[in-house]
Amino acid sequence: MKTKLLLIATLSFAITTSFSQKKIGKTKKAIISSVENHKEDLINISDEIWSLAETAFEENKSSKLLADYAEKQGFKVERGVAGIPTAFVATYGSGRPVISVLGEFDALPGISQKAIPTKDPINEGEPGHGCGHNLFGSASLGAAIAIKELIESGKIKGTIKFFGTPSEEKYFGKIWMVRAGLWNDVDVNISWHPAAEIKADVQSSLALVDFKIEFYGQSAHASADPWNGRSASDALELYTTGINYYREHVKPTVRMHYHIQDAGKVVNVVPDYARLWMRVRDTKRSGLMPVYKQAMKMAEGAAILANVDYKVSLISGIYEVLVNREGGKIMQNNLELLGPINYTDEEISFGKKIQEATGKKQVGMDSAIKPLKETRENPGGGSTDVGDVSWNVANINLGVTTAPKDTPWHSWAVVACGGMSIGHKGMLYASKAMAMTMLDLFENPELLKKVKAEYVKRKGDEVYKAIIPDGPPPVPVN
Repeated sequence: MKTKLLLIATLSFAITTSFSQKKIGKTKKAIISSVENHKEDLINISDEIWSLAETAFEENKSSKLLADYAEKQGFKVERGVAGIPTAFVATYGSGRPVISVLGEFDALPGISQKAIPTKDPINEGEPGHGCGHNLFGSASLGAAIAIKELIESGKIKGTIKFFGTPSEEKYFGKIWMVRAGLWNDVDVNISWHPAAEIKADVQSSLALVDFKIEFYGQSAHASADPWNGRSASDALELYTTGINYYREHVKPTVRMHYHIQDAGKVVNVVPDYARLWMRVRDTKRSGLMPVYKQAMKMAEGAAILANVDYKVSLISGIYEVLVNREGGKIMQNNLELLGPINYTDEEISFGKKIQEATGKKQVGMDSAIKPLKETRENPGGGSTDVGDVSWNVANINLGVTTAPKDTPWHSWAVVACGGMSIGHKGMLYASKAMAMTMLDLFENPELLKKVKAEYVKRKGDEVYKAIIPDGPPPVPVN
């Protein structure tokens, strides 16, 4: 009986896959062929970026790998845009429509990991791609190349742009790129992100603001004459205590977290300096700003209590993603055309071992195409500077499986998957889905019009204002 059911299931899958493939038109088949033709190079680039694991605004070699390959493929590449050495724009074609695609490539500190399903760092304490950005940039470039080849052959007309966008994990580099006007001439932007499932992403994200608080006191001997000291770390502790009490009196959509960066050096000295990195989030920028203002005011209260001086400095902040359901529908159609990702027994076993090592149910990979969901008013989750792009141009988002179901993100487990075939398959799938969606926008002016109209309607009368300090981006000086 089990054998019969398995045979029926196998035949059903084969028929469904065959039917799906028959729906794919000639030009979309050319896109799939393009990605497959560049498959080896894209995987090699992704793996090299994975090995480099360069962090925010220091992705010099990773950026160069992507920019050089784009240039080799015939794109005109402008490097060092928006005052960021690792940011670039690769352009091909002319005239409208102008469609762009985002590519990230920065890693996270402290989660170095080998491409194996048990925790084992390559170099203890070093960075790793725990958000899959080695796959992100490579997949997006693959999609851009597929469209470029169609423009080159005369099958479609218009302009394709690939944006190399650094420092998504820390300073949010896209904000400075937006400020520089790099999306001013773009009709629609496409983005994707590595995930544990395949879906046209029509959920928003959390708006966020980062700021730094510094306290300045007077040092003294902690035992001989502590009365001559004014403790900066006292102010820091009073501040964090206040923040923790404040949590009870904010809306459930608000998130607040901090990182103590400096609270003194030794136990027998009253510290004259302390520093805290503070972050506030909410589902809407409008809800975020009042909490941000209160959190800044509380620094003054802590300073008064500890009799020290203080300084609050804005680092950066980002908007929530402006959802585009019309774009989501186009993406959804292309996901259904492509069908699910097929995994080998070895890949499924790898996924289950990841789940075992992270205390999750061992169910393996989730390759099903998720239906287009209703957009939630107050989603959970994280934040992304794609939000700032989405408030300046219509944006379509995609998530593709690159790690097993329920994998903890920003962890060694995601790093492991991003350096082997599970990540590679998701990357190539994302390339195809994004390029096919871009093709629909190039070929069908009515679809393009609907996507842009929804963007205008959702944005309403909101005037975008970047949440960053005046001056250049905070690129480290080596």
